[in-house]
Amino acid sequence: MIVALHGAEFFAHHGFYPEEQKLGNCFIVDIEVGFTPTGDVNKDELNNTVNYEQLYNIACEEMKQTKKLIETVAQAIIDEIKKQYAFVETIQVSIKKLNPLVGAKTKYSSVTINYIK
Repeated sequence: MIVALHGAEFFAHHGFYPEEQKLGNCFIVDIEVGFTPTGDVNKDELNNTVNYEQLYNIACEEMKQTKKLIETVAQAIIDEIKKQYAFVETIQVSIKKLNPLVGAKTKYSSVTINYIK
């Protein structure tokens, strides 16, 4: 089973350059978590799955912690998901940084990190 959160938008201060950390930027986060349900999904119980609201909360907390690299942020999100949901088998986190400072008009830069148990 896969539970996913796509297109979560955040304003944060990640960036290698001091001006990026000062001004901030818009980011888009996608998270996909794969797992075998811990119980009978037909019982309609939230504790038998991964709560996508909690995935958002994890991303939100990690996005508040200013980092130089979005790779570091994505890994922190993965680490927290693993901590809260020990039964997950795969995690994919993608972060897009809109309008990055690269010297030319660019829609976004991105990083994707995968975890496989």
